[in-house]
Amino acid sequence: MPKTVADVMNCEPVVVRAETPLKEAIQILAERHISGLPVVDDVGKLVGIISETDLMWQETGVTPPAYIMFLDSVIYLKNPADYERDLHKALGQTVGEVMSQNPITISPDKTLREAATVMHDRSVHRLPVLDSAGQVIGILTRGDIIRAMAASQD
Repeated sequence: MPKTVADVMNCEPVVVRAETPLKEAIQILAERHISGLPVVDDVGKLVGIISETDLMWQETGVTPPAYIMFLDSVIYLKNPADYERDLHKALGQTVGEVMSQNPITISPDKTLREAATVMHDRSVHRLPVLDSAGQVIGILTRGDIIRAMAASQD
């Protein structure tokens, strides 16, 4: 019988709220040696996820989009809305200002093969596990899947 997400997920994920100060979230990530945190609202429903990728903007800064001038008009070579989003992340002070919204999730009854496929196809490192009410009940990481693979070889 194939293992399910519920069999290997972390059942006690560390979560933060949108109003959590960014410094606190960074401290949690560093102390627990994890690379991302689900962001929940007052009732525990998932509203986003904050990861190391989201935090890199804090250190790297943002480069304004390239543009050309043509007949007194500015033509952007990249979407200026992307620049605004990235700038917001670089200057954010709370988790809600920096987090990625609408994270990819999974249900606990899916197989590990399905979870691995989602992670690979969508290039994500972790999947919040939600119950039918949208509550975060766990988190599944790539490391969890690798450990399950290693255990099945014994």
